[in-house]
Amino acid sequence: MVELIWDNKQEMLAEINSDIFYQTDKELIPCIEESKNFDNTENLYIEGDNLDALKLLKKDYENKIKMIYIDPPYNTEKKFMYNDTFRNKKKKECRHSGWLNMIYPRLKLARDLLMDDGVIFISIDDNEVENLKKVCNEIFGAGNFVAEFTRVTKKAGKSTDKIAKNNDYLLCYQKSKAIKLYPFLHDDDGFKFSDEFENERGKYKLNQTLDYNTLGYVFSLDYPIAINGNTFYAGGVDEFEYMKRKNDNPKDGFRWRWSKELFDFGLANGFVVVKEYDSYSRIYTKTYQNATIEKNTNGDYFVDFISRVKPLSSLEFIDNKYSNDNAKKGIDSVLGSNMFDYSKPLSLLQCISAFSTRENDIILDFFSGSATTAHAVMQLNAEDGGNRKFIMVQLPEETDEKSEAYKAGYKNICEIGKERIRRAGKKIHEDKPDTVFDDGFQVFKIN
Repeated sequence: MVELIWDNKQEMLAEINSDIFYQTDKELIPCIEESKNFDNTENLYIEGDNLDALKLLKKDYENKIKMIYIDPPYNTEKKFMYNDTFRNKKKKECRHSGWLNMIYPRLKLARDLLMDDGVIFISIDDNEVENLKKVCNEIFGAGNFVAEFTRVTKKAGKSTDKIAKNNDYLLCYQKSKAIKLYPFLHDDDGFKFSDEFENERGKYKLNQTLDYNTLGYVFSLDYPIAINGNTFYAGGVDEFEYMKRKNDNPKDGFRWRWSKELFDFGLANGFVVVKEYDSYSRIYTKTYQNATIEKNTNGDYFVDFISRVKPLSSLEFIDNKYSNDNAKKGIDSVLGSNMFDYSKPLSLLQCISAFSTRENDIILDFFSGSATTAHAVMQLNAEDGGNRKFIMVQLPEETDEKSEAYKAGYKNICEIGKERIRRAGKKIHEDKPDTVFDDGFQVFKIN
């Protein structure tokens, strides 16, 4: 693997590998008047440089964070125009060095905060995705790469005259092989039918007939089935054609998918349904959300109750609900129009939070922006009864005097983020009045 080299990297590595790196003369000053329910919440909102914040958090939160999400600057602005040197290449003008010197030490500290079964998600675009992967490989280990998700940013429009760039990326790394993730319950739209077993088995779908003609003919799986006075033969043939097939014993042809013993059990236990059509009938097997048929060590069939799950796809976030358009609608619904640009959609943060955390886990975002992550944590807790905690860190960057946010009274990004948390918590309570969740947060400023 070729080492990633850039200006001042060796000096930076020497610093972060020394004891001095973890030392800081900064402190966290509580701001009770800007907090909500300060004495009874474990949620934190920290104003200040995130490098200082991560050093301060290390004392109490080392190995305690289950999931980290960050949306760092994508390095598209002139302030990251620096020289950069790569091995075996001539030094040339490039803008990557400053960005790498910024992100590397922060990710190093982030790794220290993660639990052994923890995971980090990082949003990024084409400008630094390749460099970021190399940095993460150095810090977390190449073997701890989990996935690179593609996220749709917009469905229409173009950003160049040649190729419309309508996506960015979400990198995922684990701290160790002890990673613990939680696949989603299968919510296939096909599970739409109900029967008398719904309370214990969930809804069911009908996507398979009992007979098949492409799996190879099996003599023992070709038998007559009698239901309600009607006799069925695989393939819908009559008795004469059935007997001819049995005598011929072909290599291919219609037969049932289930053995006679399995069918009898399935029929007796509600896993079989006959669908009537104008001129014929077909036998279907039911696929339940939460139940299946299994066989024990004695060879007897039984109904096994399960939670049918599906993995998170690397193409999960190409759906338009994860786009920037949807992100804008989400924040506008809480704060009003045009208060913050470039926030990530609530649906994205809810999804990865649900995928990687449970119960009392702690979620950290140290480029919190408009505090979408805090909003997502509260929303998720309200929906699944969890008690996850969030830690938001944001530099109080001043808002542009010409912006709608400034005109609305928000003088810096932190003011936007704190107000979003307040309003989001209130809205969730209004939408779910009987739900109990923690919408408080302690505000601290770094001094």
